[in-house]
Order: sequence, then C-alpha cells, then structure tokens
Amino acid sequence: MGRVFEKRKYKMFARYDKMAKGFTRIGKEIAIAIKLGGGDPAGNSRLRVAIQNAKGLNMPKVNIDAAIKRATSKDSSNLEEIVYEGKGPYGVAILIECATDNPTRTVANVRMNFNKYGGELGKTGSLDYLFDRKGVFRIKNENLVLEELEFELIDFGADEIESDEEEIVIYTAFTDFGNMQKALESKKFNIISSELERIPNSTVELNDEQVEEVMKLVGKLEEDDDIQTVYHNLK
Repeated sequence: MGRVFEKRKYKMFARYDKMAKGFTRIGKEIAIAIKLGGGDPAGNSRLRVAIQNAKGLNMPKVNIDAAIKRATSKDSSNLEEIVYEGKGPYGVAILIECATDNPTRTVANVRMNFNKYGGELGKTGSLDYLFDRKGVFRIKNENLVLEELEFELIDFGADEIESDEEEIVIYTAFTDFGNMQKALESKKFNIISSELERIPNSTVELNDEQVEEVMKLVGKLEEDDDIQTVYHNLK
C-alpha cells in the first residue's frame, strides 16, 4: 500500500504543479492583454481570449478576477514578451516564449539550462523559420458533425480540423486568428482554448534515450516562471 500511495501522491503533486504553472502563465497573459488593450474584455479581444483560456484550465473565477485586479491596479508596463531560440541535444530546435519583468535574469536562466543539458542558446531569428505560427482553437465536441463544421468555418480561415470524443481542434493561419475567434464566439461554440502556437514544419526523429535527454532540457525550461511556452521540433 505504501508504494502505491507514494506513486499516487507523486502524480497528485505533479498535477498540482502543472496546474499552478498554468495559472501563473494565464495570469501573465491577462496582465499583458490589459497592458496592451485595457481592462474591459468587451473591447479587448486578447483579454477575452486569456479569460476564456483561464476557464479552460478550470482556473477559479476568484483567481481570474484577482489577476485582472492586479493588472489594472498597478503598473504592469515592465512585463515584456520575449522569444529565445536555441538547439537542444542532437540538433533539436527549441523556441521559448517568455513574459518577464527582468530579461537579464530570464536569459541567464535559459542559457544556463541549455548549457547544462547539452544544448546551445542561439541568435534571435536563427530557428524561427523551422516553425509555422498558427491559430489553434479547441472547442468541446457536443455532437458536432465534422463535415458540417468544416463547411461552416472554412470562410473564416479553417485550414484543418481534427476531432475526438471530447474536443475538436481547428487550425488557422496566423493572420486568420482574429476572424476565427470572432466566428466561434458569435456562433456560441463552447471554446476550451484559443492559442497562437508554433507548429514545426519538419521534425527530428530520435531513439528513446535521446528523446529523454531532450525532454530533460524542455522540462527544466518549462519549470521557469518567466517562461510561458516551450516549442520543439522533436517528432
């Protein structure tokens, strides 16, 4: 019983850690959205998206309201969005999106992790071409007919649609993100999340041991509170 309990406890704490990291990330998204467009969701589409994504993570309303209050009641102008690029072990491309109030601290931590785990921090723009930036929308699959949905959304920029029993994923070009967001809102779909993601246009295939080495670096980068999202082109 002891070993089973320890495994269960480990998984529980891992889930809580991931949830806490998600809440921190969303809090920064809310702060940046308010910095750029004000604190009224009705007139700030980026803030609406951030609030919607917070709900998709099951972030309690009190936490969402607190994040909005913090961002509107103090100067958050020192929070910057920065992208770092580098290569992990075996040449795997890694892009890191950050939101930080101290770029010097952030880049030092990023460089330290690359050096420690067999990678190398690169120059801005050196690897960006390996990724396509796309809008990725996840909506609840509430008995929707995929063919009808594709026909309904193609005029708003739907490039590709995937589905399973729980959710439907819609991909758009970067430039169609706003159009698709408005369309999904106006059609009252149950939106789980709306993100601009970096999708690799080619991937690197490695064996299990090599994958583990790369993912050690990715995992360490993701632990940093200044880092919002880590992308890679590992298959």
